[in-house]
Amino acid sequence: METITAWAWGPLSLWTALAFLRHQPHRYVLQLAVSLGQLYGDVLYFYTEYRDGFSHGQMWHPLYFWFYFVFMNAIWIVIPSALILDAWRHLSTAQSALDSAKRKED
Repeated sequence: METITAWAWGPLSLWTALAFLRHQPHRYVLQLAVSLGQLYGDVLYFYTEYRDGFSHGQMWHPLYFWFYFVFMNAIWIVIPSALILDAWRHLSTAQSALDSAKRKED
């Protein structure tokens, strides 16, 4: 998963940032793709650790388990989820506007 993160999500994240800075029309599609990828990676990380019985760290330790494992990784669930909802809202609004314009043409 780290290889995909480094080779795919890194450049794609840069492209997304540039698309927002330049107000390119595909910026929310890129935001949705990157956010879904980040969310998938973090869910996969939590699941594999759960499946391995949390054997890679000290279970229930306040610093290693709760802060590093739970809190620091939960950030990568909350932020992409919020960005997915934001992209959904913008893309839905754009599609509604396009549908309304097409109805008026007909």
